[in-house]
Amino acid sequence: MTQRARPQDQQERRLSESPIWDLRLYVAGQTAKSLQAFANLKHICEEHLAGRYRIAVIDLIKNPHLAKGDRILALPTLVRRLPEPVRKIVGDLSNTGRVLAELDLRERTAEADL
Repeated sequence: MTQRARPQDQQERRLSESPIWDLRLYVAGQTAKSLQAFANLKHICEEHLAGRYRIAVIDLIKNPHLAKGDRILALPTLVRRLPEPVRKIVGDLSNTGRVLAELDLRERTAEADL
């Protein structure tokens, strides 16, 4: 009889085997919300992806044409380019549970959607 891996075990194995995570944070200048989003993202990455992530902060005030490629409609927006599939999260990333769920770093829960 074979034993099936639990979803949590599968997820942990996938994360440990994953390549460098390519994240883009789109902002509009150095506003309080933009700075908070970056600080929240950095904290989450250090805790859950230590050494396996790359963050590019893209200021659309300086480079507005870059919004078109990732179809950015609101700011700040985080785009996970890799690993695929592409994921987007709008806001200051203060709801850690929701961010982890949206990035597929943790299973979704009802609490994460609050």
